[in-house]
Amino acid sequence: MAGTGKTGRRLVRTLRAAGQHVRAASRSGEVRFDWSQRATWQPALAGASAVYLLAPEDPALAVDFVATAVDSGVGRIVALSGRGIDQIEGDFSPGMVAAEEAVQNSGVQWTIIRPNNFNQNFNEDLWRQPLLDGRLALPMGATPEPFIDAQDIADVAATLLTSHGHHEQVYDLSGPRALTFATAVATIARAADRSIRYVELTPAQYQAELLAQGHLEETATALNIMFAGMRAGHLAEPTDTVRRVLGRDPLDFDSYATRAAAAGAWS
Repeated sequence: MAGTGKTGRRLVRTLRAAGQHVRAASRSGEVRFDWSQRATWQPALAGASAVYLLAPEDPALAVDFVATAVDSGVGRIVALSGRGIDQIEGDFSPGMVAAEEAVQNSGVQWTIIRPNNFNQNFNEDLWRQPLLDGRLALPMGATPEPFIDAQDIADVAATLLTSHGHHEQVYDLSGPRALTFATAVATIARAADRSIRYVELTPAQYQAELLAQGHLEETATALNIMFAGMRAGHLAEPTDTVRRVLGRDPLDFDSYATRAAAAGAWS
């Protein structure tokens, strides 16, 4: 249930353009759905044959929701997770871990997609404001990341929700090539025609900056766990999954940056 997020809203558009009947469920979407209000679950699920699931933070909610979906007659679930979640050490995203397990044990058709970091993290939230401020500082050095476009994730999810042959599959999704954060920022700076620096921080420096910005300590700790997994290279190798599922290559980062800059993302 993620009808208004970065991948969810693109998925809704993609499915509707293909003539599919879609119910976009979220706290602020056209169908009311709130993880903290279980009374909203059943109405959102009523009559649905397939569900695109973005897990909640609370592991117990993920387990209960999957059971409710199956009891409601849902026959297929595509769950959005994160690449490397099975390799990252520490207590990272327990909600996603629980959702993966619940989906795999659901007894219905399921597919799990684990994408790399989204291109849209640079222009829709997360790193957009630091880029506008001229400085993105993260605890990442030379280890590259094959960033993936949110539309490619949505297109893959649409295929998995509406076609056969993907049951009991866990798909790692990436962009076509890996590049360092420094290279990504330099690419964005050229596309936006502005001066933007990338600064490599130590994990301790990153934690201190996040806390100074008002983030909770558990959020800062979780992000440092994620970046530790990225530095270890668990997410660095591009995959061919998008091509295998869609029959085309995923969007290249240079093309993404050019399009986003032209749309005023960093103006």
